[in-house]
This record gives sequence, C-alpha cells and structure tokens, in this order.
Amino acid sequence: MTTTVYSRLPMSLSVQFLGTAASRPTIERNVASLAIVREGETFLVDCGEGTQRQMMKYGISFNFADLLITHWHADHYLGLMGLCRTLVLQDRTEPMRIWAPKGADRMLKRMDGLGLERLSFAMEVKELAPGDIIQRDGYAIKAFNLDHRGAPSLGYALVEEERRGRFNPDLARELGIPEGPLWGKIHKGQPITLDDGRTIEPSVLVGPTRAGRTLVVTGDTRPTDATIEAARGADLLVHEATFAEEEASRAVETGHSTAREAATVAASAGVKRLALTHLSARYTRDTSDLERESRNVFAETVIARDGMEIALGYADSE
Repeated sequence: MTTTVYSRLPMSLSVQFLGTAASRPTIERNVASLAIVREGETFLVDCGEGTQRQMMKYGISFNFADLLITHWHADHYLGLMGLCRTLVLQDRTEPMRIWAPKGADRMLKRMDGLGLERLSFAMEVKELAPGDIIQRDGYAIKAFNLDHRGAPSLGYALVEEERRGRFNPDLARELGIPEGPLWGKIHKGQPITLDDGRTIEPSVLVGPTRAGRTLVVTGDTRPTDATIEAARGADLLVHEATFAEEEASRAVETGHSTAREAATVAASAGVKRLALTHLSARYTRDTSDLERESRNVFAETVIARDGMEIALGYADSE
C-alpha cells in the first residue's frame, strides 16, 4: 500500500560565500561572489575573478542557470570570462541566464573578443530595473536600488511564498477521514464531504498559513532606505561593510558602508541575522573592529569569510 506523507520536510536554503574581499583578492579572501542554494537549485550573485576555482574549492555545482550581477565594476564581474571558459571545457550545453542592471549588453559585448562569442551554450542577458521581479515557483527574486557612486546598482531579495498551514493527521483519523486523496484536498484548502454526509472545512484540520523565508543580498552600496524596505523582517541580510568607522569619510567618498552603518540598516529593517562581506584588505586578517562596531548596534552579526555557509531555517522550526 502506498502511503502519502502530508508533512513534508522543510526546503533547504543556504548561502555560501565564495569571495568576501573588496576590490582586490588577498591570500585569505577572493573578490566578490556568493552562491545561493535552494532545494538543490543554485544561483550565483556576482562573479569576481577566480570564482570558478572558488566553486570547485567549496563544492558549488556548475549546474546552475542564473547569475545575478549587482553592478558593473570589475571586481564583481571579471570572473565571468574564466567561468564561461571552464563551462565550455566541461561541455556545457544548458543555457545560462544573466540578470543585471542597465549596461549589461554593452559590457558583455566588450568581452566578446575574449571568448564569450564562442560558447557551447546560450547566454541569455536580461537587464533589470529597481522593482523588477523574477517570478519562480514558490518564490520570487526582487531587484531593489542601491547607491554606489552613481553607477546602476541592484540588490536582490529572494522572497518565498507563504506555506500552507500544518495539517493535523491525528484529528483527521479521529473524524473518520480516510487517508488518501481527501487529506490532500483539505490540505490544499478545499472542503470535503464524507460518505455519511458530513462536510469538513479546511480550518478544522489545517492551521494558519506560515511565512516563507527572505534572503537579501546587497552589492556595493551606501546605506539606503530601499535596502531597509527590501530587508524588512528578513531572515538574513548580506550587506557590504568595506570599512570600519575610522574610515567613515572614505566610505562616503567611495560609495561604500562601514560595519556600523550596515548594522544600523539591519536593526532598522528588523532582520534576524546580518552577514558582513566585501571587506577592505586592511581587515583581511583582523576583523575585530568590524565585528565590535557592528555588534554594538546589531548583536546577531557574523563576519563572512570565504567558504562560510549559512543555512536559513523557518521561524516556526518547520
């Protein structure tokens, strides 16, 4: 006899940092890139030089379809050429989608002479504007505006749809509802009628809907209201923190954030956790100043390092 399970295991969602340095790589840190893995589906956000080697090192699958670029500064996209050549050598034929702010077509055409015109797979380039949404089954990726030296710059929020409420199988059995299609029907929100004439409404057996998870990633940016709004109540905010407060004026000058400023964004948005990345080379080995300044404002802060993985659970533990 086949048994249908109605309380499925929770979907996995995690972030793995492939490069956490600002502007240039160091011995300890590569330049900007991270991987998002949701139930086996992989996305890349930014592709600094050497990203393909970082993927190999940390076990990130090359079988991904989507690359999200935050902005067109070299340390965030220069690794695209090497990554694509690696994929060609691996005989890839599946298409790759590149999502990016305005300027994508112009930038990628400049790279044609370096090998992007001889790919073994299709490359679909889609320019996004703030407010654009990539709609997928069960979740959406929403683009929002950043502030980085006037360049078109986007952050991305992965927002899951609400989940069904919990189904009560013990009560269903007590009510004499046979296990099978009727359980599935009522769990989907449809009333059922039993052979004895009783009608059972979904609210009897199914609890209230439950929130999905929200993951927000910025690229290079000053603190912005748009980031606060996109990250409202998020499970994890990944925010750049190029400098400590001692370099606050330089952060303004270069269009970056300090660790304290990133923490202020996290606190204002009411996020659950904050991960700081895109660190200046001066903090490569000693991140204590960044950690102290951020945690004084927002306690649930971690300083990302290459290879670090953060898993996102559900607020209700299921």
